[in-house]
Amino acid sequence: MTIAERLAAAAGAARPTEAMRETAERLVLDIAGLCVGARRERYVAAVLDSAEGAGASTVIGHPRALTALDAALVNGTAAHGEDYDDTLEGGPVHAGAVVVRAVLAIAERFGLSGADGFAGIAVGAEATCRLSTVVPKAVRKAGFHPTSVFGAIGAALGAGVALRLPAAALAHALGIAGSFASGIIEYLADGSWTKRVHAGWAAQAGVRAALLARGGFVGPLTVFEGRHGLFNGSAHTTEGDWGALLDGFGERWVAETIAFKPYACGTMIHPYIDCARRLAARGIAPGRIVSITCEMAEGILHRLWEPLALKRAVPNAYAAKFSVPYGIAAGFLLDGAYLDAFTEERVADARLRALAAKVSYVVDPANPYPRAFTGHVRQELDDGAVVEERQPHFRGGASEPLTREELEAKCVANCRHGGWSEDEARAVLSLARSVFDAPRVGLSSRRH
Repeated sequence: MTIAERLAAAAGAARPTEAMRETAERLVLDIAGLCVGARRERYVAAVLDSAEGAGASTVIGHPRALTALDAALVNGTAAHGEDYDDTLEGGPVHAGAVVVRAVLAIAERFGLSGADGFAGIAVGAEATCRLSTVVPKAVRKAGFHPTSVFGAIGAALGAGVALRLPAAALAHALGIAGSFASGIIEYLADGSWTKRVHAGWAAQAGVRAALLARGGFVGPLTVFEGRHGLFNGSAHTTEGDWGALLDGFGERWVAETIAFKPYACGTMIHPYIDCARRLAARGIAPGRIVSITCEMAEGILHRLWEPLALKRAVPNAYAAKFSVPYGIAAGFLLDGAYLDAFTEERVADARLRALAAKVSYVVDPANPYPRAFTGHVRQELDDGAVVEERQPHFRGGASEPLTREELEAKCVANCRHGGWSEDEARAVLSLARSVFDAPRVGLSSRRH
């Protein structure tokens, strides 16, 4: 059997755990809040305007109902657009923004049960997470976004499982999705918007692949390991750890360890923000800081540190989400990096830019990335004193997970940011608790 056939067989036989159900509920909760929080943003309006026709699938926070394909595109884009969505330590990859939106769109379209929706989300998220660990770091080094590449595969598998496709059709859905998987990371050059749409595109691609396979369309079964397959194209190798994908699939759930972000920016910046906040809590005046030096992993250099001049003086608010110098400045001066830290007005703040201009780095060859995301901030003060903070893990991840209460508070805050009332926001919390028990998935009450 090919890898796709083995994965399809394991997916069809998977039995998600109670812990995986809790993770899936958290994903629905987090993603719904993020969709509401971004609903008035210009990039969401642009994607929504590109949709044609009506359908049965809800666009969270909007009155229009669209086709499953277009709803997956719009919702996936909104969920990932502020870079505030879930991640995986060891990937990293954003499974929820892709898979949740794909599976719920298709569940609503075909009147599937909440149980089918849960099965699809669990399996799709698991596949996305595991795929990102087959050849760690290689996809990004090749210039592609793992969320978009592997998300398309996970969304196809999740949508297919929710539709109860047989194993043969699931394998073909994977083969089809391999031709749809895409997403370059050139947005890093200028802070343009294409990363925002990657999750939506992958969700849409997965839905399309599952529907094509449902209709009898066939795809290459050697999509993963083949000479012209997904990994050769997006990682420039087929020599991966396939056991990371297949061993114990459907029995041991990697997706149970999905992490949830406390800040609205790139994952690996978070520990640096926490370090900066702790230094600020010591009462150090910004004007006393002469220089800031950070130890960092070589694997994040090209995305979050270089070119250093650009990362110190970000050209726009979206670019700031992928700048460690800006994140450190926000953590120190704003006590965090939430949605309000990433407006055009905020990133032009002279105080933030002056502090970011003092930040530099040294590469730590022993850094454990991508197994762990670490932070280090060392400040030299005007009297020659040196103060520093270290953090060995990502807060929100396995070592220090967010509680359900913290995640619910994040969801409510995001809904308020999107203009919803407290009662409307609280209704989202109820949705997350009940959606998988429903005889038929329905999200129409979330249309506004």
